[in-house]
Amino acid sequence: MPQLSELYQLNNFIDTFALGHYARVMDAVDRRNGNRVAFKVMRPEHLDPEGDMRWEYKAFGNEVDILTRLWHSPNIVKLYDCGFVTDREEAPRAGEITSFQNDVRGFADAMSRFAAAGWRPYLTMENLPRYHSLFYLMKPNRPNSRWRLPSEEGLALALQFSELLALAHAQSIVYLDHKLEHVYWDGVNLKVIDFNSSRKLENDRTRSPQPYTKDVHNMCVGVLYPIFTGMSPQKTSLRPQPSSREAVEARYTDIDELDFSMEPNLSEGIAELLQRGAAEKLSTVQEFVNGLQRVATQHGWQFPDYYTSASSSEARVQMRQGLQRLRDGHEQIRQARDLFREALIQDGITRDMEDELRRLVVVLNEMLNHRVVP
Repeated sequence: MPQLSELYQLNNFIDTFALGHYARVMDAVDRRNGNRVAFKVMRPEHLDPEGDMRWEYKAFGNEVDILTRLWHSPNIVKLYDCGFVTDREEAPRAGEITSFQNDVRGFADAMSRFAAAGWRPYLTMENLPRYHSLFYLMKPNRPNSRWRLPSEEGLALALQFSELLALAHAQSIVYLDHKLEHVYWDGVNLKVIDFNSSRKLENDRTRSPQPYTKDVHNMCVGVLYPIFTGMSPQKTSLRPQPSSREAVEARYTDIDELDFSMEPNLSEGIAELLQRGAAEKLSTVQEFVNGLQRVATQHGWQFPDYYTSASSSEARVQMRQGLQRLRDGHEQIRQARDLFREALIQDGITRDMEDELRRLVVVLNEMLNHRVVP
């Protein structure tokens, strides 16, 4: 049996800004191919002393199953490996490892045996940049401040998310765990993580549309409302959402109306569509898509069934070009600030040099605090 350190170099935790209930996630390198990955391992407190599989243990098999079913979606995090480790420290460093790699069936079949032996399940997945996490980017770092996505980007994200839900619902899968901590966005492309709370429904979907309606509701309330307003659906500033099984089930059950008063310039069409989703008046994801396309035409998008003026379409082209330049500019500012920080910690620099570098870092942080896009 190989040692953990033979297969993986495990580095620091990368989930500290939004801790989950089931697992911890570490930056890692797969020594077999040199690829940088995210190493997700079940928290040790979820091991059962009697060797039974608690819900948190089974969730790893559930996540592997769902990621495999949705593997061809460009909007989900990619799965590379699955297996078990013996180390019971929160951050495993030693002990043995059993890697099933792409043998997801073998991993699922072996779960009860490894649970009985006290091994913890792990997954390795695509390592997404922290600075693409919308929760990390949008969470205010000072009182009375908030950011929101520009409507153009919010519409693009909503369309991609709804495509993912349509694919999932067609296979009787509901995502359920909608929150900003699971949404990664680079200005163009959406990636969604954490499918351990998602569910493959056993009954024919035509018998009970409610789970799919609830999934659309949770997307509108838990993801789209925050990205368009910068606020939590609980009418507070953004904060991590609880993530236990019970919390996922109950998180938005009492929210059937959304408050847009803090964002009066938001398109009325967007606000009305999200209100319909919150009130569970959109029975299917296709109903949401139809409404979203209708709203998007007012922002210069073109769809066969709806009219968009040529002027609006041209203005949208310029909007997208401008947003890309903003994102490029913000990245250049971040890089400049980081260079000044690196220079600041050099030994032996003069007091004058230190004061000037500190001044520049402060000014650049202020610029980033007043940025236009998260």
